[in-house]
Amino acid sequence: MATDLTAEVLDVLSQTDEPILSTHAFPSTPSTEIKSALDRLKSREMVIYEAIDRDEAILTPEAEGIAANGSHEAKVFEAVLQAVEGMKISDLPKAVGQESAKIGQGKAFKEGWIKKDRDILRANRKSIVDTSREQLQTIQSTRTHPDPKTLNDLKKRKLITMHKVISYKFSKGQKFARQFVKEETDLTADMLASGTWNTVSFKPYNFKSMGAPTGSGALHPLNKVRHEFRQIFFEMGFEEMPTNRYVETGFWNFDALFVPQQHPARDQQDTFFISDPPFADRPREDPQDLQHLPNGSASEPPKKPKQDYEQYFQNVKEVHETGKYGSIGYRYPYSNDESLKLVLRTHTTAISTYMLHKLAANPRPVRYFSIDRVFRNESVDATHLAEFHQVEGVIADYGLTLGGLIGFMEVFFAKMGIHRLRFKPAYNPYTEPSMEIFGFHEGLDKWVEIGNSGMFRPEMLEPMGLPPDMRIYGWGLSLERPTMIKYGVKNIRELLGHKVDLNFVESNPAVRLEKD
Repeated sequence: MATDLTAEVLDVLSQTDEPILSTHAFPSTPSTEIKSALDRLKSREMVIYEAIDRDEAILTPEAEGIAANGSHEAKVFEAVLQAVEGMKISDLPKAVGQESAKIGQGKAFKEGWIKKDRDILRANRKSIVDTSREQLQTIQSTRTHPDPKTLNDLKKRKLITMHKVISYKFSKGQKFARQFVKEETDLTADMLASGTWNTVSFKPYNFKSMGAPTGSGALHPLNKVRHEFRQIFFEMGFEEMPTNRYVETGFWNFDALFVPQQHPARDQQDTFFISDPPFADRPREDPQDLQHLPNGSASEPPKKPKQDYEQYFQNVKEVHETGKYGSIGYRYPYSNDESLKLVLRTHTTAISTYMLHKLAANPRPVRYFSIDRVFRNESVDATHLAEFHQVEGVIADYGLTLGGLIGFMEVFFAKMGIHRLRFKPAYNPYTEPSMEIFGFHEGLDKWVEIGNSGMFRPEMLEPMGLPPDMRIYGWGLSLERPTMIKYGVKNIRELLGHKVDLNFVESNPAVRLEKD
């Protein structure tokens, strides 16, 4: 239980007009108890004080043994010196102990105190100075050492540990008094009835004190920016796709997107594969209670005969292996096992593919979007993680053109506050033409890549059963990059993962994407 030191502090101060150090007046009292008493007296202007922080070096048990009995190397030297004819190396552990022989022998050689003559150790001098022992004895008595390098070396050797010690220098205040007068904090009915309210001292109100912080939850900055993106999509008439499948088959994640089975992205250095179970079934209809449809969608297709998933699987196989729908394909032997491998999805486009296949049951203009986590087997650094979030949009309609995609991108990114765009031709296995999107960042004063886009290929769409004249835009961007820009985060590991500062999460306000 904490001790009230107010009387003791006043007693010590009454004996002198000089400042007093708490380490001298109360050497064995915890600093928290001293601070509590000083705060109580300072609030009444009876004392003034300042905190003093310093680092103290504390000897480890091994170091205490060295300070008392000498260092390992000194013990080795003394044992060798006492052996007139020299000492066999095999006899050293018996003379000084296993630990001292192991540690001290090398240091004694390094200092030049002993030398080796075949299997015999001989002293190289008649006396030595045990520097390690002297250093530790100095630290033992003063809790520090004048040479910072010595402290650092001893710390690396795990002979000392550093502890932060807080002490206080205090002196008399303007209203110092020998006695501490208790001040009442409340006016009670008994005081009014007895009349003592007129004689007691009341503690003054501190109108500048801050109230106790109330703990509360807070949205992560990624969730705040995600909310802004969702609002943009909803304003533009999009429906949100379900993204609850973190594990996908190679079929939905790669093959249905016309990504060849030999593509580098399907290597273990780029993709996380599931080991148990390693394979899934062929594509099939979802169970009735787990329909993979947009959340709250008002445009679900009417009840129709079930789609032929086996035929879709064969269509995808043929378009890869021999070509179909006007395409010559990739012309390689297609592996069913490779297609059914389970992976952590590398992009949310796997969800878009599934939804577009559903759309083939009732082809019509739609707008879908999704925002969720994806996984890549990448080296972690300041701008890359093995998992991140992807923002994806899909528009299906008849008569769409590349110019329409560029115009839509300008409207979409304008809602994020990005008004200067550039488009660069790119390659994607599942879109043609494809474009990388660059936006001019006013704060950085340079062009920054902000997304990727394109028009889905017939080799991807026609095997699903979609009409040949239907065109589909697709584009995606990272959720982390705009979040890092808006919140001034330079290292992605400070935004997502175990290194995130919870104060950063709690203190940052919501953002408006169209405003700096």
